[in-house]
Amino acid sequence: MEKHVISNNIRRLRFDAGEMTQKDLAEKVGVTRQTIVAIEAAKYSPTLELAFKIARAFGRPLEEVFTYGPEPD
Repeated sequence: MEKHVISNNIRRLRFDAGEMTQKDLAEKVGVTRQTIVAIEAAKYSPTLELAFKIARAFGRPLEEVFTYGPEPD
């Protein structure tokens, strides 16, 4: 069975949002900066609720922030 992963565009979106810091984003969505670091690095998959909060913080649809697909070889 093919393994799938969640990837994200948070780093790019932070840059596009006036170089928002990880701390700024964390405060907007109610988590620690370390949580944002882990999500950006794909070391941690956010809950569905947190994923929606992050997308809302950027004013983007969920699909523009997170993708779910096959793990690269």
